[in-house]
Formats: sequence, structure tokens, C-alpha cells
Amino acid sequence: MSKITSIISGLSLKEKADLVSGKDFWFTAQVSGLDRMMVSDGPSGLRKQADASNALGLNKSVVAVNFPSSSLTAASFDRALLQELGRNLGQAAKAERVRILLGPGINLKRSPLAGRNFEYFSEDPYLTGELASSYVQGVQESGVGVSLKRFAANNREDQRFTASSNIDQRSLHELYLSAFEKAVKMARPATIMCSYNAINGTLNSQNQRLLTQILREEWGFKGLVMSDWGAVSDHVAALKAGLDLEMPGKGNESTSEIIEAVNKGQLDEKVLERAASRVIQMVEKWQPENKTVISYDLEKQHRFARQLVGESIVLLKNEQQLLPLKSNQSLAVIGQLAEKPRYQGSGSAHVNAFNTTTPLKVVQDILPKTAYQAGYQIDSDQIDQQAEQAAVDLAKQADQVVVFSGFPSSYESEGFDKKTISLPDNQNHLIERLAAVNKKIIVVLENGSALEMPWVGQVEAIVETYLAGEAVGEATWDILFGRVNPSGKLAESFPIKLADNPTYLTFNADRKNENYHEGLFVGYRYYDKKKQEVLFPFGHGLSYTTFEYRKLELLKSDHEVTVSFEIKNTGSVAGKETAQIYLSNQTSEIEKPLKELKGFAKVSLNPGQTKQVEIVLDKRSFSWYNPETDKWQVDNGSYQIQLAASSRDIRLTKNLLIDWSENKVQALSPDSYLSDILKEQAFKAPLKESGLDKLLEQLAGDENNQAILTNMPLRALMMMGVSNHQIQQFIKLANQS
Repeated sequence: MSKITSIISGLSLKEKADLVSGKDFWFTAQVSGLDRMMVSDGPSGLRKQADASNALGLNKSVVAVNFPSSSLTAASFDRALLQELGRNLGQAAKAERVRILLGPGINLKRSPLAGRNFEYFSEDPYLTGELASSYVQGVQESGVGVSLKRFAANNREDQRFTASSNIDQRSLHELYLSAFEKAVKMARPATIMCSYNAINGTLNSQNQRLLTQILREEWGFKGLVMSDWGAVSDHVAALKAGLDLEMPGKGNESTSEIIEAVNKGQLDEKVLERAASRVIQMVEKWQPENKTVISYDLEKQHRFARQLVGESIVLLKNEQQLLPLKSNQSLAVIGQLAEKPRYQGSGSAHVNAFNTTTPLKVVQDILPKTAYQAGYQIDSDQIDQQAEQAAVDLAKQADQVVVFSGFPSSYESEGFDKKTISLPDNQNHLIERLAAVNKKIIVVLENGSALEMPWVGQVEAIVETYLAGEAVGEATWDILFGRVNPSGKLAESFPIKLADNPTYLTFNADRKNENYHEGLFVGYRYYDKKKQEVLFPFGHGLSYTTFEYRKLELLKSDHEVTVSFEIKNTGSVAGKETAQIYLSNQTSEIEKPLKELKGFAKVSLNPGQTKQVEIVLDKRSFSWYNPETDKWQVDNGSYQIQLAASSRDIRLTKNLLIDWSENKVQALSPDSYLSDILKEQAFKAPLKESGLDKLLEQLAGDENNQAILTNMPLRALMMMGVSNHQIQQFIKLANQS
């Protein structure tokens, strides 16, 4: 008898019911033979609450290093760094006796208005899945489990407990489930957290198709499924669907409702035992061996946070090589966000930071004579004439002006969505006035997600730091002074204006339903297909050096394609470049994007150095999800491999033919098209035997008929005197062949 079976067999019905609900907001239940275990928030830093009664508060969280938000770390395009981030988070959790870390969040950035975008990696499922897998592996290597969240299609915050995400099956599988699938299969997370929302009318906490058929039966997930906090509407229905642990639990009510359902025959006790066994399995696997509190090096973690930010910050624009800053020129710093930076998100991602360094304090330590003016108040959008004029007067006197700008914390948070992606009016107005008096304006952004920049053509340099965590001060100047060469690439597209986004007409339009009318065309998939100009494209990021891409070669085997190429640093300083592989399906007769990201590699190069890079594309890279068969499908034919510096900067391309699938001829029907029939050698004999060959040869022989034949089904031959009997005879013979 296994230990789990032994524990289960010794439990009363009440104890089994206790196990499937959380206790004291952050704990599992303690029952005979099993201790309780703590879970805690932690996607960008441990947020362990010291007092369960203060569950939603912040000031009693334990002190921990606040790492950059996922919106920034995704821009690193660096699997190894994400794994190291996971190790650091796992180390902090382990020291505080937290055994399950709630994170990372890997929902897609479908709309720039989504309030929680700062917690998520990307608009692209491949990039999201790769980085999430590395993060999960890093945490779990440290002996701490993760809860991968929020499963699934949780893409808005307004009415998040009840709204239904209504999505077609191709888009659901290819976009919104794909990153979860990759992380489940590659990293084997301890738990999955199901989200509040419904999918196509069924709440995710009660969605058997999602929690059991897809997650467990198709993907082979072996861990525990817990709910997001308060996501369970009907606990009995949730258990039947495959939910194992209701969090945070409703106290005695959670236990009594399960006991009552079992006693009334509404819930099979074996279903309850299945969920309870998974809770026991989780606790047994991840509970610490002893209760000794261990220490860890917060200073070392802070240094890593600084490195991670430096590897992730994105240099969006750098006209006239204005950056890095010149040490022999005067410098002015403007913007209250330099003094009071916004470096983390609000809600469950908020961390009681160990050592926050502000950009103003850091630069004044480096250059004590650096002048500063606030220029605006971050908690207001009203123009402060006096403060703005003081900033303009300062800018007139300086050789270089760094303006810190971004969203106030009230703009984006857990629990509600944004109404705009425009900066407050006072900030936009200030930047335009500064640019009118000084050409050397550098804008440094502190924001959780994409924003509009009406002044983009008026400033020479723009640096995107997103929410950079507690090392924001040091890491920002590392980039600006050139101590670190920027190498971040955008993990989301920046539209010129909100109205350009494909979800503009539908996002939050209906309180009950979020209709994904854009289907597959999210982010760059939409902008590319529509040939829509963007502010900055997905994958974009500049450097203080330059790179050349060379010698693209493809090697096809039975189940994969190896893409090899060279990158050379053609500039004068060391730097890192992220090469991106996009795949263009030129074969399948389906709705599809022009191209999709299928591989990437970040390469470090000294001046003049060249490196050979190989990226392997597996069979899944060439597949699309066929909702008619509920399977991933590869079609034989032509594909193009694109080697790129961004989704809009394609450097080299090569075509190849894929022949991995059996050539299965579709069964014919009266609706089969004549042009398809004429292509198949297998149909020549049936055409002759049925007497249709001469008519079709006559039609095909006339060039004027070519386009008509493409759009004429077999049954249309009846208007040319062919009998239905003759058509049915051909169909029978053809399908037999």
C-alpha cells in the first residue's frame, strides 16, 4: 500500500472534505498523518503574508527582493536568465517555508487594455511557453513547486469572476492553450491554477473538457489543479470536473457542503478521494523535510535583479546615437518618476521590496551636480504650469535631457482593466514642450504594457524599462551610461494608437461575454496580415552595436528541420543579439497568419566576432490545430523560414518542402471540386469508367474555364447534361479506388 493510499484509508469523510479546500487563506488542511502546507504569491518576488488576517494587505508581507515584472523579463528572450530567476524565487520561498509559489502567469496579451498585462510575458504563445518552462524549472529545482496560472483564456479583469471568453477551437488551442501545454510537458509544474472566467459559457473551475480531457488526458498532467482565489462557484461540480483544491476555502461551509453532497449521493466519494489524494501527493512531494528556517543572501539576489533588468531593457529609438550618454556633457533629469519610480505592479504581484534604488538618487550619487525638476505630479493628469515651466527652463540649459515618464499605479492593476493606453495629459504635454526647446531628449518609460507615444517623432531616444523591480535605479543608468549594452526585444507589439488593435471594437464591450472575434489574429499576427503600421513591432530592440546575419541553411530530417546561420558583431562594442525564426505556411488552405515565431536564440558577441547558431524546428512547429479532427495537422507542401531581428526586420529567407504526412486523398462527395479531382492521378480511371473523362478534359482544355473549374463542384455538372446517376457512379468508383 502506498503512503498516499494509507493516509486516505485512515481519513474520515470530514477529513477528506477538509483536504479539498484551503485553510487560513494560504494553507492546505492539516489532517491525520498529514501536516498543512503554505502557498504564496510570487511571480516577481515572494509576497508571503505574515498575518493571515491581512490577506489582501501589503505592509505585513515579508521583505523580499522585488524582481522585474514578466512584461520586462520576457524582453530578455533569455531562457537561462528566466531559469535563474526561478532559482532565486525558489530560494526565497524555501527560506520562508513556502512550498508552492503562485506563478508565473502566462496568459497572452490579447489587448493592451488588460489590467494585468504587466504580470504576463507576451502576445506570442511560443515565446511565453519557452520562458515559462525555464522559470518553472528554475523554481522547482530549488525544491519549491509552482502554480502555473491562470488556466485559461483569462485576458481581461473587468467582471473576471463571471465573464465568458468565447473563442473558436483553433484559436483556443493554437494561442491560449499552447503556452500552458508547452510548460506542462517541458517543466511539469506541481500545480495548475484555474482562472475565474468561463470559456464558451462554462466556468473554468467546472470545465471538465479543460481540466480533465485536455489537461490530464491529452497533455498528461500529473499534478494538482487548484482554483484562483474565489473562483469556485459550485464546489461539487468543480470536483467532478477535475478541480482538486478550492482556494482559499470558505471555512466550515466548504467542508459541510462536500459531506452533504456525498451523503445525498450527489458526489461519489471516489471522486472526493481522487482530489484528496492529489492534495496529499502535493504535500508529500513538496513539504520540507524539517522545520529549520534557512537564510539566503538578499544582497546577492538584488545584484541578480539588476543584471536581469539590464539584459531586458529595450532601446526603442536612438537617433544620432544619442545614447549612451556623454560624460563630458551636462545632464538634466526631469520627471517625478525619477524620484518616485513605478517599479512594480499592484495587487497580488506587489512585493515588500528589500532595497529599492531610485533613478534620481543613483544618478546624483554618480554625478552630484545633476539637475532635477519634477515637471509633473504622477498622481494627477493636470498640468502644473509652474512645475512644467521649471522643467522647460532646465532643459534649455542642458546638453542632454533624460525624462522619466509612465503610467501611474492607478492605471493598471489586478482587478480592473485600463480605459486608455495614453500617458496622462500632463506628461505628454511636458515631453512635447521639452522637445521644442532641446533636441537631445531621452524618454525613459516606466509602464506595465504598451502605450501610445504622440511625441515619438519629436524625441531622439526612447528606453522601455517596463516595471523594472527594486533595482530600477541602478539598472536604468547601467543602460543609459553604456555600462550595459541594451539587448532587450519587445515581447509585444506597440500600436500607434489604441484603435489600431484588433480587439478595439470588442474588448470589454459586453459585461457577460468577451468575444474573441479576431480569432488567430492577435498582436503581430494581426498587424502583419493587415499590413498595419505599428509604433514598434514585436521583437524590436536596438543595441549600441550592429549585427550582420549570414549563411542561412536548412537541414530537413524525418521529423524536424535544423536552421543554421551565422551572426557577426559588426560594431565596436560587445553586445547580444536575439535572432528570431519565423515560419510562413504557404501550403495549408486555411485562415493563417503571414508568419509565426517558432524559434529564437540570444547570442553574445565581441566586436568583430562571428558565431554559428543552430535552432531546431520540430514537427509541431509546422502544425495547425484542426478542430474537425481535434488533432494537430501537418500539411505537405511549401514553407518559408525567415531569419529576423524583429517581426518587421526579416534579414534572410529560405523555402523548403515538407513531405512528412501521408498523402491521403479525401473521400469524394457531390460537393468535391472539379479542379481538385483533376489533380489526382487516382481518379483518372474512375473518370474514364464513368464516362466523365471526356467532358472534363474538354472543359479543362479551354483556358477560359480554368478559373471557373476552381469554383465548380461535381454536382454542378448536372446543368451540363450529366445525370445524377453518372455522378454517383463516379463517386463510388473513385472512393473505392
